[in-house]
Amino acid sequence: MPSAEPSPADQHPVGQTWPAPTAVEPIDAVVRLPGSKSLTNRYLVLAALASDTSRLRRPLRSRDTVLMAQALRALGAQITDVPVSDGVDADWLIEPGPVRGGARIDCGLAGTVMRFLPAVAALAGSPVRFDGDAHARLRPMSALLSALRTLGAVVDDGDRGALPFSVSGGPRLKGGPVTMDASASSQFVSALLLAGSRYPEGVTVRHEGPPVPSQPHIDMTIETLRDVGAIVDDSVPDVWSVAPGPLGALDVVVEPDLSNAAPFLAAAAVTGGRVRVPGWPGYTTQAGDAFRDILDAMGADVHLDRDHLEVRGTGGLSGVDVDLHDAAELTPVVAALAALADSPTWIRGVAHIRGHETDRLAALARELTARGTGVDETEDGLHIRPGPLSGGLFRTYADHRMVMAAAVLGLAVPDVVVEDVATVGKTLPTFTTLWADMLTSESSVLGR
Repeated sequence: MPSAEPSPADQHPVGQTWPAPTAVEPIDAVVRLPGSKSLTNRYLVLAALASDTSRLRRPLRSRDTVLMAQALRALGAQITDVPVSDGVDADWLIEPGPVRGGARIDCGLAGTVMRFLPAVAALAGSPVRFDGDAHARLRPMSALLSALRTLGAVVDDGDRGALPFSVSGGPRLKGGPVTMDASASSQFVSALLLAGSRYPEGVTVRHEGPPVPSQPHIDMTIETLRDVGAIVDDSVPDVWSVAPGPLGALDVVVEPDLSNAAPFLAAAAVTGGRVRVPGWPGYTTQAGDAFRDILDAMGADVHLDRDHLEVRGTGGLSGVDVDLHDAAELTPVVAALAALADSPTWIRGVAHIRGHETDRLAALARELTARGTGVDETEDGLHIRPGPLSGGLFRTYADHRMVMAAAVLGLAVPDVVVEDVATVGKTLPTFTTLWADMLTSESSVLGR
């Protein structure tokens, strides 16, 4: 039976450097990508809270999703592998159970684990302890923890508003209305909505503050909730309500991860080649779908039909002025493309990614500047001015998206060496294998 863990053959030792391959000719490849991390982890949470057994087909198996599965097992769900006919992949079968306390949850560096599961742990009668990687202790949590207290949960965080902390609920947990500032992360809203139907009074979340980032991720949460029969009202801007009630089971195929597709599609634009991604949805709530329009604006030819998305490079890249507030996870790959363009780029609306796996704006500015790009950090983004580029060590700061940015840059810049490539396993453990195969492909289907 295939393991729920990513295959060791697809992983690199922690700390290992990786020479990013340089393209010697236009690429021509079909790249089949595994499922969306954002959807996989939302489905896992809802399946663990459902009233019957669920099945996730073609889920992503990466560090973040494995951590989520392990955490939900510790909270009382049974999650097992079910082999499928291809003999390689396995579905996940999820049997829900009462949420139990006493667990210790390893969040790693997974925002979905550290944000979604405290709201689930509030259903437990005794404390659930949360902790994670060193940088995870720096990621903002205070708005969510304060909201859980308002809803009746018991939270012990030593007044830090960050990991480590413990959460429990029991008879004090009622749910109901709560006002919060979710401008640091849309995951705060999603966390309360995902668990809210299990609270005795449901939950109504009202946001007060600067605009919530990554609105498509809240839309995704609402759509997945409706998929399992939850009653959700999002008719008033910045107010979301979930009624109390049971959740139905899921039997769902997980869409390909469109954000993980970004570096592969970017490779077509950089090399003047062609990349096709099968199974690209015609309609989706994934924020990564925005990359199609960005590539088009930068000069690539982009075509979507019912079978696949195709991107063709046209021999050059132009700078853009783009607001990525709703698709901030694309920032590192867009920044790498901007460094290879023939004119400056402005990236706006992404101040909140200073609190992601690392301070992504500072990290990108530092590493692209070291390679020869002119980069200014702005209040909410980056101003990138292309210049003569050179190879060297590209630091990744335990951030999977920095690995992907470095790989894109390395296609056109010889001798780029990626620090700690293993960190890409957070969302795509097979990244370097897929990347190498793409560069040697003759239009064969790569990946799953």
